[in-house]
Amino acid sequence: MSAQKKRNFQIKAFKHRVVVDPKYAETTWKILEHAIHDIYNHNASGLSFEELYRLYLEKRNAPQRKFQIGPLKRQNMMDPNYAHKAWKILEEGIHEIYNRNISELSFEELYRNAYNMVLHQFGEKLYSGLVSTMTHHLIHDLEVISKSIEAAQGGLFLEELNRKWAVYTKALQMIRDILMYMDRTFIPSTHKTPVHELGLNLWRDNIIHSAKIQTRLQDTLLDLVLRERTGDVINRGLMRNVIKMLMDLGSSVYQDDFEKHFLEVSTDFYRAESQQLIECCDCGEYLKKVERRLNDEMERVSHYLDAKSEVKITSIVENEMVESHKQRLVEKSGLVNMLVNDKYEDLKRMYSLFRRVPTGLYIIRDVITSHIRNTGEQLVTDPERLKDPVDFVQRLLDEKDKNDKIINLAFNNDKTFQNALNSSFEYFINLNSRSPEFISLFVDDKLRKGLKGVSEEDVEIVLDKVMMLFRYLQEKDVFEKYYRQHLAKRLLLGKTVSDDADRSLIVKLKTECGYQFTSKLEGMFTDMKTSEDTMQGFYASPFAETGDSPTLAVQVLTTGSWPTQPSATCNLPAEILGVSEKFRSYYLGTHTGRRLSWQMNIGMADLKATFGRGEKHELNVSTHQMCVLMLFNNADRLTYKETEQATEIPASDLKRCLQSMACVKGKNILRKEPMSKDIAEDDAFFVNDKFSSKFYKVKIGTVVAQRESEAENQETRQRVEEDGKPQIEAAIVRIMKSRRVLDHNNIVAEVTKQLQSRFLPSPVLIKKRIESLIEREFLERDKVDRRLYRYLA
Repeated sequence: MSAQKKRNFQIKAFKHRVVVDPKYAETTWKILEHAIHDIYNHNASGLSFEELYRLYLEKRNAPQRKFQIGPLKRQNMMDPNYAHKAWKILEEGIHEIYNRNISELSFEELYRNAYNMVLHQFGEKLYSGLVSTMTHHLIHDLEVISKSIEAAQGGLFLEELNRKWAVYTKALQMIRDILMYMDRTFIPSTHKTPVHELGLNLWRDNIIHSAKIQTRLQDTLLDLVLRERTGDVINRGLMRNVIKMLMDLGSSVYQDDFEKHFLEVSTDFYRAESQQLIECCDCGEYLKKVERRLNDEMERVSHYLDAKSEVKITSIVENEMVESHKQRLVEKSGLVNMLVNDKYEDLKRMYSLFRRVPTGLYIIRDVITSHIRNTGEQLVTDPERLKDPVDFVQRLLDEKDKNDKIINLAFNNDKTFQNALNSSFEYFINLNSRSPEFISLFVDDKLRKGLKGVSEEDVEIVLDKVMMLFRYLQEKDVFEKYYRQHLAKRLLLGKTVSDDADRSLIVKLKTECGYQFTSKLEGMFTDMKTSEDTMQGFYASPFAETGDSPTLAVQVLTTGSWPTQPSATCNLPAEILGVSEKFRSYYLGTHTGRRLSWQMNIGMADLKATFGRGEKHELNVSTHQMCVLMLFNNADRLTYKETEQATEIPASDLKRCLQSMACVKGKNILRKEPMSKDIAEDDAFFVNDKFSSKFYKVKIGTVVAQRESEAENQETRQRVEEDGKPQIEAAIVRIMKSRRVLDHNNIVAEVTKQLQSRFLPSPVLIKKRIESLIEREFLERDKVDRRLYRYLA
C-alpha cells in the first residue's frame, strides 16, 4: 500500500449512529450458502439464480461505511444449554439421513449448528457425539445390510452389495457436507479421523471384512474374471463399481482382499494354459494367443481394475507364456521357419513379445545370427555358385535385402539386429578369399552394360549396395587392386556406361577409406583427359601429316596410377609402326625426362575388310587380332607357327586371339584346319571367304576368362601383399615415433587398428616388417626385455 493511502486509525467519540440491520450480512450469506449446498446436492431446480445474483450485487455495491467503536451498551450472554440443544438438532438430522428421510431437513440449519459449535469451542463435543451416533446407528443398520447382502444368491450378491454401498456413501456424503467446517478446521488441528474416512472404516470392518462376506466376495470376483477369460460376457459395470469400492476403502483393502488373490489365480491359469498351447500350437499360432491374452488383460484393467495392476498382471502373462517357453519357441518350430518363409507379421509379434522379457531379444539375436551365418556360409562356399561371380554377388545382395526388410518391418530397425546382421555378413563374406574379386567383377558388369537405360537414382542404389558389401570386406586393398584392373579396361576400351557412375563410386570409396585409397583411381581419369589434349596437339603438329596412314589414338598412362601390365612383345604392321613412331617423336619432343612403352595387349583397332563374295565389313578387333589379320593381306594360308614367328605375340595371348576369330560362331572371320575348339601348334588358318553378317560393323571379342585362374589369383594377392608392406612399415614407424617404447602385442594391435579401413594385416606379416625395420635401424630390441621395441630417432 502506498504512503498516500495510509490512514491513521483513531478512536473518536461517538458522534452519530448509523441505523443498519445488524443481521443483514449474516442473513444474505445464509441464503447464498444454502443455495450452494443445493447446487452440490443436485437439488437446484427450485433456486432463483436471478435473486442470488441480485444479493451478490447489493453486497458488492453497498456503500463503504466508516467503522467506529462506540461504548458497549449491553453484553451478549450465550445460552448455557446451547451446545446440548445444537447437538440434539444435529443428532436428529443424522438419524434422518440414515433413515433416508431428508425431505424435511434444513441442511442450512444443520450446517449452521455444526459451524457454531466448532466456532464456540464445542468441537470436541460435536466430534465425540458424531462418533458415538454413527457407530451406534451404523452397527445396528449394518447388521441389516450385512444380512441383506448375505441373503443375496448367485449374481444378485454383487448387485445387492453395490446397491447398499451406493446408499451408504450417499448418506455419508451428506453428513460430511453438514460437518464440512469441522472437517476443515477442528479435525486437522486435533489429528482426528475425518468424517468420511470414519464412515469408510466402519463399512470396511463391519461389511467387507465380515466372515460371511469377505471370502464370498473374493470368490465371486475371481469367478467372474475366470468366466470372462474363458469367453463368457460379464457385467463389467458392476465389476467396476465393486472394485472401485475396494479401492475407495484404501489401497491395502484392494490389494489384500482382491489383487493378491487375483494375481495368484492368474499365475496358475496362465501356467496351465501355456503348457497346453505349447504342445498343440506352432510358434506363430501360440504367439497370436499370447498377444491376445496380453491385450485382454490390459483391456480388463482399463475397464474395472486399478491402473497399477496392469504392470503386475502383464508381467505374469509374460513370465508364464513367454519367459518360460522362450527357448523352445525360437528353436523348436519358430524363428528359423519364420525367417525362411518371410512371415513378417509373426516375426513382428515375436519381437514385440520377447522384448518384454529379460534376455528375450538376445535369444532371437543369437538364433538369427546363427541362421544368417549358416545360410551365407553355404552361399559363399557352394562350388556351383562360384562359377558365376556376378550371380554370386547378386545372391549376396538379395540375401542382404531380405534380411534388411525383416529387420525394418518386423524388428523396428532395432540396432541389436542390425549389428548382428552386419557381423554375420562380415563373417561369411570373408570366408571366401575371392569375394573382393567377385564384387569388383559385379561392379564391372553393371558399369559395362548392366546399368544401360537406368535412372541416376537407381544407379546410386546399386552403387550404395556395392559399398555396403565393400564395408564387410577385410581385404579392401585386394578389391582396390581388382577394381583398378577392371576400371582400366573399361576406360581404355570405352566400355563404361557412364563416367559419372564410376566417379560416383570412387567418391564413395574415398569417403569410406580416405584419399590415399582412391588417388590412383582418380589419376586414371586424369590421364584419360590429358590423353585427349595430347592427341589434339599431335594432330595439330607437323608429325601428323601422314598422308593415307592409319588414324592413331593413343592413351598415355602414368605408370604409378594404372595397373602394372607385363610389357609383352608384339610386331606391329609396317603401316601402324610408322605412325606410332611419329607419335613417339612428338611426345618425347614435347615432354622431357619421360619414357614411352607400348601396351599392345590392351589396344583396339578398326579394320575395313572385303571377303570373297565382295561383302565388306568394318571389324572392331584387339591390337593382337589386328596384327594377325594384317598378315593375310600377303598370304592366303598361315600356320600357327608362322603366325607366332611373324607377330611374336605370347603363346597364351595368340591362342585366345586365334580362337576368338576362328571358333566363335557368327564371328568366325578365319577358318581353321582341322576344325576344333582348341588351338594346336600344327593348325592352319585361312580367311573365311564365306563370312557373312547382317551388320556392317562387326565386333570380334577376345576369348578371356571372366575371373582369374587360381595361379593368377595368387599372383594378384602377392602383388597386393607387396603393396601393403610399405603401409605396414609406415604405420609401425608412426606408432613408435609417438610411443618411443612399446611391446610386440601392442604394436600388432595398434597397426591392425590403423590399417583395418584398408586391409587386415596378419600378425606374421607385421612381425616380418618389424624385423625389416630393425635391420634398417629404425627400431631396436630392448637389451633387457626382448619383447620391447625402441624407436631410434
